[in-house]
Amino acid sequence: MSAPSLPTSPTVVPVGSVPEGQVTDFLTGKLVRDTPEEYVRQNIEKALVRQYKYPAKDCEPEFAIKMGSARKRVDIVVFEPGSEHTQANAFLLVETKKADVKPTHKTEGVGQLQSYMASCLNVKYGMWTNGDDRFCYAKRPDGKGGWVFDEIIDIPAFGQTEEDAQRPKRRDLKVATADNLLFAFRRCHNYIAAHEGKQKTDAFWELLKLIFTKIEDERSRTLSFYATPSERENATVATAAKRRIQKLFTDKVVKKYPTIFDARDLEIDLSPSVVAYVVTELQGYSLLASPVDVKGVAYEEIVGSNLRGDRGEFFTPRNACRMAVTMIDPQPNERILDPSCGTGGFLITAMNHALNHIERTERAEWKDPSNGTDAEREELFRRRQDFLSQCIFGIDLNPALVRAAKMNMVMNNDGSGGLWQANTLENPHAWRSELRKAIPLGSIDVIVSNPPFGTKLPVDDPDTLSQYDLAAVWDQDENGDWVIRRDRHGNPVLQKSQPPEILFIERALQLLKPGTGRMAMVIPNGILNNPGLAYVRHWLLRRAQILAVVDMHRDLFQPKNDTQTSMVLMRRLSADQVAQAETTGLDYPLFMAVAEKVGHDKRGNVIYRRTADGEDALVSRTETVVEIDQTTGAEILRDVTVTERQIDDELPEVAIAYLHWLSEQR
Repeated sequence: MSAPSLPTSPTVVPVGSVPEGQVTDFLTGKLVRDTPEEYVRQNIEKALVRQYKYPAKDCEPEFAIKMGSARKRVDIVVFEPGSEHTQANAFLLVETKKADVKPTHKTEGVGQLQSYMASCLNVKYGMWTNGDDRFCYAKRPDGKGGWVFDEIIDIPAFGQTEEDAQRPKRRDLKVATADNLLFAFRRCHNYIAAHEGKQKTDAFWELLKLIFTKIEDERSRTLSFYATPSERENATVATAAKRRIQKLFTDKVVKKYPTIFDARDLEIDLSPSVVAYVVTELQGYSLLASPVDVKGVAYEEIVGSNLRGDRGEFFTPRNACRMAVTMIDPQPNERILDPSCGTGGFLITAMNHALNHIERTERAEWKDPSNGTDAEREELFRRRQDFLSQCIFGIDLNPALVRAAKMNMVMNNDGSGGLWQANTLENPHAWRSELRKAIPLGSIDVIVSNPPFGTKLPVDDPDTLSQYDLAAVWDQDENGDWVIRRDRHGNPVLQKSQPPEILFIERALQLLKPGTGRMAMVIPNGILNNPGLAYVRHWLLRRAQILAVVDMHRDLFQPKNDTQTSMVLMRRLSADQVAQAETTGLDYPLFMAVAEKVGHDKRGNVIYRRTADGEDALVSRTETVVEIDQTTGAEILRDVTVTERQIDDELPEVAIAYLHWLSEQR
C-alpha cells in the first residue's frame, strides 16, 4: 500500500467569528440576521457575482429607493458598471423571499418587484425568487408613458445581451454556485409534478432524462439544449422545443447509455410546455464544469426525496464519504469498488479523489498549468478515460438505485460503465458472466462502502449462507477460543439467518486483493462491542489488519436513522499473515478517534462551530473553480477565496490526523 498523500484543497483558515443568529453578508461583509429569507438572498448575491459575473462593487443589498413620498428597500440592486450607487443608476433589481412566500402574494409577490422597477427610471431588468420559484422580467415602455414587464428566461450576465441570455452560447454557460443549482433542480421537479399530475418518483425520472440530455449536449460543439422565450410562453410553439430535445435524447443519450435507458424510456413523457420550462431553467448552466459538491448536493437532494430508505438504505453523508476516502487514499492505478453502491455517493467521492490526483499530476507537467495545449489536454483526457473505464465498479441489489447511481456518475465525470445490478452476497457463480469477469474475488484494491444493515433485512437463504464463515454457528472451546460448530460430517452448522452487514464484511474481504487490498466501511457499533458478536471480531482479527476505527456520532444518519456506527479501515491479510494471526496473533498500532461533531444535529440541521465567546467561527476557504473562457470556450482553473461560517464537523480533522499518524508509523 502506497503512502497516502496529505489533502491539498480546500485550504481553510480561521478568520474571525459572528454572533449566534447572524451571518456575514457576502457583498458587504457586515453582520445580518440569519433568516430563511436571508438564506435565499445570500445564494443570489453569490450567483450575481460568481455566475453572472457582476462586479461586487456594483452590487448593494438593502438599497433604499424613493417611491412617491415613501422610501422602500430593495433586497439587491445592481448598478451600471462603475457608476455611483444612486437610484438613477440602478440597472437590475432583485427581490428575495423565504420559501413559503408565493409569487402571487399581494404585497411581497412579483407585483412588489414590478412596482420597484417602475419607480427606478433606468432599471432594465428584475428578478423575484423564493428559491423554489424564480421570475425574471425586462421592463419595456408601453408607448403610453408607462411600462410593461415582459417575463424573460433569465437576466443577462455582465456584458451579455438580453438575446444571448435567452439562448446562451457555450461561452455564456454559468458555473453553478452555492445552492442555486439545487434551487433549479427543485423548481423543475416541482413544476413537473404540479403540471403533469405525476407521482414524485415518475417526475424524478423524467427530470433525469432532461438533465442527461443537457450533459450530453454540453459535450457537443454546438449547443442544441435550449428553448426560446416564445417556446416557453406558447404551448403550440413549445412543440418545436420538445421535438428538438427529444431528438437530442434519442440520438445522444439513449444510444450512448443503453444500460440506463431501455425500450421503456425512449420517449420524454412530458408535455411540450413542461419540457420548454425545464429546459429554460437548466440551459444557462454548465453542468459539466460546475463543482462536484454543488452538483452532488443538488442531485442527492432530489434522489433522496424519491428513492431513500425503503430497504434499509441510508445514504452516507458526503462529509463521512470524504473523510473515509481521504484516509483510504485511492490512487489512479487502483481498482475501486462499492459492493452496495446505492446512488453512488461513496463511489463518486473515491472516483473524484483519484481523478483529482490525475489532474494535479498531469497539469504539473504542462507549460501553463491553468491552460494546456491541445496535446496536453488530450493526454489528460486519455488518462481520465482509462481510469474511468478500467477502475471504477459498483454493485447494488436495487435496480432503481443502480440506475440513479449511473446517472450520478455521468453527472460527476462519468465512469458509469462499471455499475451492476446484482446481489453482492449471493454466490458469484450466480452473477452474470460479465460481472464475474470484471470483478473476480481477490481482484479489488480499494473498497469504500456503507452496506445496508438491520434485523429487518435478514439473509436466510441456505445457499447464500453456506459461502460464509460468519454465517455459521460459533462456539468457544475450553481455551476460550472461538471455533465453528460442525455436524457429524464435518460441515459447518449454519445459523438460520444473519443480518447483511456481517456478511458484507466477509464478502468485501473476499473481493480485496490478499495482502494489499484495503477498505473503509461503515459498521454498526454492535458488531464492534456486542458480547454476542465476539466471534465476528475473533474472525475479523485473523483475516484483516485493522488500520483505524472512527466512532461516529449517532446523529450522522439523522434524521432518518440513529444507529450508532463507526468507520472502520482495514487491510486484507496475505495467506502467510492469516496463518501467523491464527497461531500467534499480530501486533500492530491502531488509529482510533471519536467524532463528537458531524456537522448537523438529530433533525438534520447544520450546526456551526463556536468560538470561546460563544460566537460562530468564520473561516476563509480557498477553492479551485473551473471557468469557461469567454473567447475560446476552453476550461480555465482559477482560485477563489470564500469567507463563511465554519460548520462544526470534526470529520475532516480526523482524516488529517490519521494521515499524519500513518506517516509517522512509516
